[in-house]
Amino acid sequence: MRPGTPLSPDHALVTGHSVYTCVMGSRAFGLATEASDTDRRGVYVAPTPLFWGFTKPPTHVEGPGEERFSWELERFCELALRGNPNILECLHSPLVEHADATGLELLGLRDAFLSQRVRQSFAGYAVSQRKKLDAEIRGRGAPRWKHAMHLLRLLTSCRDLLRTGRLVIEVGEERERLLAVRRGELTWAEVESWLGRLWEENETAGAGSPLPVEPDVARVEDFLVRVRRGSAGA
Repeated sequence: MRPGTPLSPDHALVTGHSVYTCVMGSRAFGLATEASDTDRRGVYVAPTPLFWGFTKPPTHVEGPGEERFSWELERFCELALRGNPNILECLHSPLVEHADATGLELLGLRDAFLSQRVRQSFAGYAVSQRKKLDAEIRGRGAPRWKHAMHLLRLLTSCRDLLRTGRLVIEVGEERERLLAVRRGELTWAEVESWLGRLWEENETAGAGSPLPVEPDVARVEDFLVRVRRGSAGA
């Protein structure tokens, strides 16, 4: 967007009502290279009066600017309660750029969103990514190694979440090995074997996970209602 260009109503919602913004992607995972983009994600609170008419505010907005995506608070909470990997990882980014009082309270609810639902949500996302890898191999003769690296990262993160009850998205000591995958320095057979071990470890971790069976919906809903009332001036 050029400087001086008027913001669209949707973009004005993001710039004027964001409560939380962070950097995601490779930079948050600790896997950035010189060529990595800076992916920004955020949460905005649409003013309550906007819900009173027939036309509702958007549940998400792309932009303003490149590589930026935001969710309206209610939609964000709905997805987090379902265990959506992208949303939960957004809540646990180590690179927070902005958090007002509402954003800080949202971050304080991180444990309320976590539950054993992540077993299905993370696994479902991983299965879809594996199918893409298999399609790449059939079409190109090799996977896109960046995609393989991120699938390994996701499964590692989920395994550790199921084991400990804590979601940590930085790859830590696995960084160099994962970047070697991205560079194509491991064979597909080696990567496939690694994926297989992670699937088994996820199954074992899930069976004895300390995570609660269900998320704390009541606690999250109380937060949402208070935010809506505050926005309405009640």
